[in-house]
Amino acid sequence: MALHRFWWTSLTVILIFIGLYVVFAIVLMLFQSRLIFFPNFPTREVKYTPDEIGLSYEVVWFETTDGVKLSGWFIPAEKPRGVILFCHGNAGNISHRLESIQIFHRLGLSTFIFDYRGYGQSEGKASEKGTYLDAEAAWNYIIQKRNIVPSDIIIFGRSLGGSIAAWLAQGRMPKSLIIESTFTSIPDLGSELYPYLPVRSFVRFNYNTLEYLRHVNCPVLVVHSSGDEMISISHGHRLFEIANEPKQFLEIKGIHNEGIFTSAKHYESGLESFISKYTGKERIAGSNFIF
Repeated sequence: MALHRFWWTSLTVILIFIGLYVVFAIVLMLFQSRLIFFPNFPTREVKYTPDEIGLSYEVVWFETTDGVKLSGWFIPAEKPRGVILFCHGNAGNISHRLESIQIFHRLGLSTFIFDYRGYGQSEGKASEKGTYLDAEAAWNYIIQKRNIVPSDIIIFGRSLGGSIAAWLAQGRMPKSLIIESTFTSIPDLGSELYPYLPVRSFVRFNYNTLEYLRHVNCPVLVVHSSGDEMISISHGHRLFEIANEPKQFLEIKGIHNEGIFTSAKHYESGLESFISKYTGKERIAGSNFIF
């Protein structure tokens, strides 16, 4: 009798664990987009503008090939040595990137930053295909409406934006590509975050940065923090290994969203070195670093 009870208890516990596993897997599969896109965190409201940091800017509206209206800012630099096309990460919106905009301004670069569909004031709902179309529309806007030639454009992407930036750089010839704190692919990252689940079997998102980089033929800078707790530096190392020459790797310190602050001087000087080398233009006098 005692043995019979033991087996029934054991079987019940096993079935509960299996049930929880299946439920968790189903939830993960059904709500994947909510684990990828965070347009409302910390808020969808565009709360700040470049006015806050003393920079003039223009609010820009443009449209994707599938008819979605997107919002962005164009922040001009005096006698710019290039234009940053800024693909931001998966949370928040353009108003949460003022520190980066300020850094690029100090480096003598104009910046065009935009919100993906479903983010900030942009219309629509975020999706992987949609983010690619959004980046493509941003590229077309600065070339067609701003009359900026590809050889003056530096595509920059942070975290999820790095994968989008790498996708955009394929088959185009920008001045250079900078990817920061970026994963090799969503399946790779998911497998690391959930090693006990068959993530690769049911993941609906790809964002295969590794594959995109194989087809990028401009200078590439890979930036990654050794202290990144969300996307380990091993992703950055693998991206650097697969990237075509010429390429550089800039290692910084700090957690995923804090590296540009923790390693401020090293980070900014690393960007300056790469940009100067591949734009062929030095920073104009007076635009000193500020720390």
